[in-house]
Amino acid sequence: MVVEMMFKESIKPSCPTPYHLRTYRLSLLDQLMPSAHVPMIFFYSPINTDSNHMNIVGERLERLKQSLSETLTIFYPFAGTIKDGLYIDCNDNGVQYVEAKVSCCLSEIISNPDILMIRKLLPSNICRLVSSDAGIPVAMIQVNILKCGGIVIGTQTSHKIIDGPTSTTFLKAWAASARGSGEVPRPSFIAPLLFPQNNLLPRDTMLAIWPSLLKFGKCVTSRFVFHASAIATLKAKASSSSVVPNPTSVESVSAFIWICFTTASRIRYGSRRPSVLSHIVNLRGKTATSLPEHSIGNLLWIATAQCDAEVNLELQSLVGLLRKSIMETSGEFVEELQGERGFQKVLKCLTDMC
Repeated sequence: MVVEMMFKESIKPSCPTPYHLRTYRLSLLDQLMPSAHVPMIFFYSPINTDSNHMNIVGERLERLKQSLSETLTIFYPFAGTIKDGLYIDCNDNGVQYVEAKVSCCLSEIISNPDILMIRKLLPSNICRLVSSDAGIPVAMIQVNILKCGGIVIGTQTSHKIIDGPTSTTFLKAWAASARGSGEVPRPSFIAPLLFPQNNLLPRDTMLAIWPSLLKFGKCVTSRFVFHASAIATLKAKASSSSVVPNPTSVESVSAFIWICFTTASRIRYGSRRPSVLSHIVNLRGKTATSLPEHSIGNLLWIATAQCDAEVNLELQSLVGLLRKSIMETSGEFVEELQGERGFQKVLKCLTDMC
């Protein structure tokens, strides 16, 4: 697969950001996030197979750029640059936008996905932890035109302000604007008010903490496909009237993978060892006042389930441990993170993690 860059430009907001909104202060929870750009890729089939399909693709590309510019007006921090890990300079520099031509068809990519090749569909490869975030763009986008007329959109967005739900809100707004129909989600920028940043928190906090949570070394990226019937079977096995009566798909599959890893560890080391399983939990909707669904920023926390070596490795038991860890990120927990006392709560949680 050959990916040839056609051109690169900066897509700026369709309307200038007002002066009083030019500085966007990050929240306390944003401060905890490393300066890593997170990749996402979206595949779109060609509209038709007519010989005129490239003209249609050209129209779609223009609509994508125009709608992106309009969307950035309401998501104005995304067109800025990160400064000192504490704020975003909403300078309307724009989103780095690349258009590229790909030498194959969508069916070839989907039928035999190659992780290393697919990375070529992403913009500038800065998906890594870095120790400095001064002047780093918030978002980058690469639109790839396939030989068949299909389109692949690759994005890299900074985790310093954009978590999963934030990315979803932005992409939904962009899609609605591009279609010219449907309700465009309106972002809420309330997070820095509820979780005020604290200058006492050391810069690059997570860079110091990650080594205690993760071991870096040789790794292999693998892809596992669970069909609906397999997931239904796991959910039935994981169900327990006394522990977790209605396990979710995520809980059931996660617990199954946990068992597999633990079993592999026992075979390698000769005995069972304690293990943990962590999940990212969305904090939106956890409190009585409820953070708005479209709140922008890192409104998430890590829920960690721990399994001692003596615990019976049954699907029901591990699902119960996982559910318990997620339930601990309750509305009361979220409220403890808010306001001036939130800093002390964060410090305690970070100490417990290490």
